Amino acid sequence: MVSFKTRRREPQLVSPARPTPRETKPLSDIDDQHALRYYETVIGFFRRCPDQSVDGPDDASLADAVRAALAEALVYYYPVAGRLREEAGGKLVVDCTAEGVAFVEADADVRLEEFGEPLLPPYPCVEELLCDAGDTRTIIGRPLLLMQLTRLKCGGFVAGFHMCHSIADGFGMIQLMIAIAEMACGAEAPSILPVWNREILSTAHSPTPSTHPNPSYEPLLNSLDYASESDDVMLSTPLDEMVVDYFVFGPREMKTLESHVRGYLAHPATSFELLTAVMWRCRTIALGYKSSQPVRLMITMNARGRWNRHTLIPLGYYGNAHFSPIAELTVDELCRQPLVDTVELVRRTKLSVTKECMDSMVQTIASLRQRPCADPARMYDVSDTKWIAAGNGLQLGWAEFVGGGIPVAGDLTSKLGSDHMMCKNQDGEDATVVSIMLPRPAMERFKKEMAMWLNKRDEKNLIIQSSL
Repeated sequence: MVSFKTRRREPQLVSPARPTPRETKPLSDIDDQHALRYYETVIGFFRRCPDQSVDGPDDASLADAVRAALAEALVYYYPVAGRLREEAGGKLVVDCTAEGVAFVEADADVRLEEFGEPLLPPYPCVEELLCDAGDTRTIIGRPLLLMQLTRLKCGGFVAGFHMCHSIADGFGMIQLMIAIAEMACGAEAPSILPVWNREILSTAHSPTPSTHPNPSYEPLLNSLDYASESDDVMLSTPLDEMVVDYFVFGPREMKTLESHVRGYLAHPATSFELLTAVMWRCRTIALGYKSSQPVRLMITMNARGRWNRHTLIPLGYYGNAHFSPIAELTVDELCRQPLVDTVELVRRTKLSVTKECMDSMVQTIASLRQRPCADPARMYDVSDTKWIAAGNGLQLGWAEFVGGGIPVAGDLTSKLGSDHMMCKNQDGEDATVVSIMLPRPAMERFKKEMAMWLNKRDEKNLIIQSSL
């Protein structure tokens, strides 16, 4: 892999380009969960278009143009330019102070093609493409967005973002990135206007401890029993003894996995359902849990879209709009049942999110806010974020989005699950790349398990290894 160091200028605070309302805005109960109190990382790679349809800035003025576009976007996303504080009971609110977000201008003596073709994670020296976010679990009184723009030798550039997850989910972060891109192309306003409306995912009254939690969240509550949940190697292994690998699944690999369930499913499995079922099983075996211990699968689902006809999320909503139903089995049940049964369980878990379920989840999350916060034991959290790397709406006219997504960088404790991201494989075919972090010995066992499912003799052909 190529190695380089960026030359960074001093961070600047970028405020909204024009006066914005000075007010206090409460977050939703979904925003306010302790698990989201950190800075999430998103990165995007851009190549200059040889036949650009829009006159863009030259290299010397690129940072000024993007900084000005960011300031214009913050007129509409003005809460992002404010600061978080805690009210009584630990409830988070945003003081819309227009203090601004952090912006860092940088240069790197590397060309876009040196990051690899096709462009796939792990991205070399990825921390060089992100500004220093400091303690990523400290979010009170700090800029809610930190952006680094890195110019490359070839005229391309990289946009790296740290954004407070309490303010926006991945969809909201991309919506803001699109707004910045549109402003950089001369738009007068974002094509999708931002919507706050955090009350739609909040309890109508002061939350009290839930005596009858939603069944989908009972495993989460059970997993917070510290006395019986202190033996998870994923939680006891120091981060510097963990490794990250990325597994690429193209049409050939998916066809092989489908062969294990073909003819047994009432409905064809989606790639997410099939990959999640296989990886959960391989991960569980690799981690060496006892056969009688419960293991949990948490599926983080975006509540936007046509599937959700229960709680309609308005177009432009950029807050956290996701629910995470949980499936639970013992190790023995998961590893002995046919794969088709695990695929069906993944599907049923996704379909369990009804309006009643969503309302109950909001109440359960609100009731947990004042409880001690701990990482749930033997939990595998999976997110389908393929749309993040799709680049839809990120075209600048004078530059095109060529790759990116959620790198395993920044806050690593939030990366203990897996993100499914879109990519191109070595043959130029549409593929899915899945990240996973495990203790080093467990990773070796995981690769061997996965190689068996894919009928591959050499597990090294499956992965792109990270330097982490």
